[in-house]
Amino acid sequence: MRSRDPKRWMWAEALDMIDEANRLQRRFFEVTVRPEAAPKWEPPVDIFESADELWLFYALPGVTAEQIAVGLEGAELVVRGERQLPPVAHTTSIRRLELPHGRFERRVGLPAGRYDLIARSLDHGCLVIGLRRID
Repeated sequence: MRSRDPKRWMWAEALDMIDEANRLQRRFFEVTVRPEAAPKWEPPVDIFESADELWLFYALPGVTAEQIAVGLEGAELVVRGERQLPPVAHTTSIRRLELPHGRFERRVGLPAGRYDLIARSLDHGCLVIGLRRID
């Protein structure tokens, strides 16, 4: 039960929000290891759905279109590729490395149905994928 003192419950709420932000940040840098593949990280994704369309926005800073493969595997949309270190990283000392690099893969389960790809683009570091339901 929460305290009736506003300072205490507001502080508790703030701590809960900080814990959630930390959890989300750790998720962004989560590395998965499967026996059949090298380690991967999962890019965060925002998903928007309307009655007949699905829009997915993957955060992939510094990744080119040629480095990304998109495909359907069963009822999942799979985005995979590799984010390289920038060339300057090979001739300098790394002081901090917060953005993930290396192989990535993100699997997103799609709602039941069939889909057509209506858009695929890179926009300001985001891979944008538009899908339309077909009946």
